[in-house]
Amino acid sequence: MKNRGYNVTNANAGNIRFVLCIMQKEILEGKGKYICPLCRLAEIGVREHVSIPTASVAENLPRTKLSDHIEQRLFKSLDREREERAKLSGQSPTEVPGAADLVVRVVLAVNKRLKVKQQFLDIVQGQHYPAEFPYKSKVILLFQNIEGVDVCLFGMYVQEFGSECGPPNQRCVYISYLDSVKYFRPEIRTGTGEALRTFVYHEILIGYLDYCKKCGFTTCYIWACPPIKGEDYILYCHPDSQKTPKSDKLRHWYKSMIRKAVEKNVVVDQTNFYDHFFVPKLECNVKITAARLPYFDGDYWSGAAEDVIQNIEKGSGGGSGRMVKKLMTRRTLKSMGHSDLSANAAKDLMVMEKLGQTILPTKEDFIILRLHFTCTNCHEVILSGSRWFCKQCKKFHLCARCLEVNRSPIELKTHTSISGEKHHPVSEDKDVILDNDFFNDRHSFLSFCEENNYQFDTLRRAKHSSMMILYHLHKMTSLTKWSTCSLCHKVIMFGWHREICPEFDVCPTCYQKEGEGCHVRTLIPHVVEADYRTKIKQPEKGKKLEKKEVLDLLVHANQCQATRGNPCSYRNCLQMKWLFRHSRDCELRLAGHCKQCKRIWYLLLLHSKNCRDSNCDMPRCIAKEQRKDFVVLECEGAATTKSPWNNLVEKNP
Repeated sequence: MKNRGYNVTNANAGNIRFVLCIMQKEILEGKGKYICPLCRLAEIGVREHVSIPTASVAENLPRTKLSDHIEQRLFKSLDREREERAKLSGQSPTEVPGAADLVVRVVLAVNKRLKVKQQFLDIVQGQHYPAEFPYKSKVILLFQNIEGVDVCLFGMYVQEFGSECGPPNQRCVYISYLDSVKYFRPEIRTGTGEALRTFVYHEILIGYLDYCKKCGFTTCYIWACPPIKGEDYILYCHPDSQKTPKSDKLRHWYKSMIRKAVEKNVVVDQTNFYDHFFVPKLECNVKITAARLPYFDGDYWSGAAEDVIQNIEKGSGGGSGRMVKKLMTRRTLKSMGHSDLSANAAKDLMVMEKLGQTILPTKEDFIILRLHFTCTNCHEVILSGSRWFCKQCKKFHLCARCLEVNRSPIELKTHTSISGEKHHPVSEDKDVILDNDFFNDRHSFLSFCEENNYQFDTLRRAKHSSMMILYHLHKMTSLTKWSTCSLCHKVIMFGWHREICPEFDVCPTCYQKEGEGCHVRTLIPHVVEADYRTKIKQPEKGKKLEKKEVLDLLVHANQCQATRGNPCSYRNCLQMKWLFRHSRDCELRLAGHCKQCKRIWYLLLLHSKNCRDSNCDMPRCIAKEQRKDFVVLECEGAATTKSPWNNLVEKNP
């Protein structure tokens, strides 16, 4: 297409549709002027165009500690790589091309609970295996600004099981899914010969592992399983030119990343799932049992174990103990740490035997990374204090406690070069909570993209899909107002707005009773905004969604450490902090006449009802005496003299 002397290529023509979508919305709302696509392309060419509205900018998504950590590491690594390439070519760093306009954001960080299936619990009966595991599900995305539009290039789903989770999932992370599309700019190779896009993706993974290490996570599990041809993991419809990697290629990709992580002291050791859980280790005196296997959402080994259990129950006919005695000798059973063969123990052994045979041919695909050293004597992970190790073999490690108890162990005589190292204490992950509907799991996101035709098979479509995903992410983080009804004075989640009087709020009950009032009839009902072309499965009538978002904001504001010099980008965070400060200093709260105190009290009531965290640091949460006061508040709809504000913790002054 040629006109007015401008050449519109296929790549640049992709901007037309996206700009028109934004301009059409602005024109209908009376907020913007129309500019034809050709003039828009000319402005982009001379860099005189107005930036795209915030609904399509990845940089304005809420920042978290994790996203900041990954971004800072990524940018420093890119600067070093660019300097190395400049030295090899004999040029200055500014003269060689480099990656730019990259944004890393965490778009989902929610607490979940994973229930273990009863079939699996039956074989580990009596071994204190938890019936459910609390964990945090996170989604990390990488965007790059290509020709004026942010394009989603890389996505990662992870599961984090913290210290509150019971063994064997305690302090471990599971990288469940990775996905990318091949639109990264520039398409060049680093000084070592690998593609720059591969370098960036590796640095994102290493940055995530480094953050997990600092938060006290000790182990990372990875299943290197490529998708079946034509199947998508996260991003819907990949380019035809992008080949699906085979198992050996993907395994080599992960091993290359692990080598870099080891060089940077992020990963201290690696092994595979079979060698760690199915090979007897006499020196550790560890029993080979299914109770040691971690249990993740959507992983391979838990599903395979349940299939093995079903086959055993069908074929054994209750004689599992006799079958085990025929298959294994007494010496083999002893090496596996078993002495008796009860019904459950026999079934446990058969499950491990069959599951090991299934995993053995592809054991290199099941990767285990250790982020912290383990004491050779007590076999516990060294998370704090000092660590003593041998410089020669690099396999002998002692924690400070074992060295203090036994100052002259036998091992010290064989390891002549012993050195000490102070270990930095780890801190728990206290990052913000981010939630939305369509990123809840990969299946919901794929369905969301498929129903709305958000495809990534061409750059033009990838731009539009990324822009619409960003649009909805921004809409999901913007919250509706909450207030008290001006007629019945009950605390409400505000559902009527744009009235003539800014301070006049009405609940749905009063709206129906006073429908003919001069104020009430001018109210406009609040509707969850969405593009008319987009299909989103909303919760029940939207009210649950509003409450959940406000409660997430309450938790975020309570944990947020932003300052004036580094303001928080999470929407309405400042207003929520103001409510915390107001409730501490308000003089009207005891009389029950302050609307702002009623708002924060109602939110604390909702949080206390739903909170299950025994270590929650939210003011006035958990205690039974405080819950009684909340019941009074709920009945009366206002703060009373029984409200225990005197002990409110001062947060974010």
